[in-house]
Amino acid sequence: MKIKDLEMLSARNDFWDNPEHARNILRQQTRLSESYNHWKKYSKQIADAENMWLLASEEEDEQVIHDLARELAELSSEVRQDELKMMLSDENDAMNAIISIHAGAGGTEAQDWVEILTRMYMRWAEKRNFKTAIIDYLAGDEAGVKNVAFTLEGDYAYGYARAESGIHRLVRISPFDAGGRRHTSFASVFVYPQVDDDINIEIDEDDLRIDTFRAGGKGGQHVNKTDSAVRITHLPTGIVVQCQNERSQHKNKAMAMKYLKSRLYERELRQKNEKIDEENKQKKDIAWGSQIRSYILHPYKMVKDHRTNLETGNAQKVLDGDIDEFIHAYLMSS
Repeated sequence: MKIKDLEMLSARNDFWDNPEHARNILRQQTRLSESYNHWKKYSKQIADAENMWLLASEEEDEQVIHDLARELAELSSEVRQDELKMMLSDENDAMNAIISIHAGAGGTEAQDWVEILTRMYMRWAEKRNFKTAIIDYLAGDEAGVKNVAFTLEGDYAYGYARAESGIHRLVRISPFDAGGRRHTSFASVFVYPQVDDDINIEIDEDDLRIDTFRAGGKGGQHVNKTDSAVRITHLPTGIVVQCQNERSQHKNKAMAMKYLKSRLYERELRQKNEKIDEENKQKKDIAWGSQIRSYILHPYKMVKDHRTNLETGNAQKVLDGDIDEFIHAYLMSS
């Protein structure tokens, strides 16, 4: 939608009759205005730099040339970030997200891998000033995490995070193997747009089975003496969600319903895009040959994205949350 169209909508007398819709329109208007102003600024900076370069070259002023090179490098980085945002043109990209990570083939190794991935995404979110909140957590039998789900809130959170959906493969010397052998393990990452009140997802109460249970988390965190955790099963689709991060059963149920709506909304989007068969196959086969990215820690160090062929030898940097380069490459190629 164009800026003028959004301005016309915001000028209507009934604009604030639906506050959530109104705020969504204003957010879109703000984003489009910011993008337009950014490109105006870049055009002026490039024109000014070109003129300064011509003058400095004529006068052979090396200091000015050096300063211009530094400024152009900074400008290139800014333009690259805005270029990436332009790739996030889908109406859902600006939404918040829910990320769900599940252990696949590999037993305790895979559960430890889920914990490592969770740390990686938390670090990445922190770098981007995204807010996160764990809504479901099931610890591993011996170590690590069987599955975890958390919300991701921030500008274009879903647009960026959706690049991470798929199977992630880890190869390393297992710290759980007394023989010091190399192990391969897998984890699945699924990203859902977090729906707000502006999106209507109809759910029949008769289609739900709601169970309550006692919450439990890592190191005793979130443990309650009452059955405050909530699990909701959507019978027609078989989708199961649960939330246990709040001490209030009412709040957990509300968050679980939001999680369910997000899952159903994402499912509907996949059906419209005729990708549901491929996605379902991916979910059933969290194992060899289906990975989108490999993290090799032995016998050499490398992280490679199999969709874009982008790779880096600094695996630790990636596991510390530096994944923007992979996200950028995927979004630019998709």
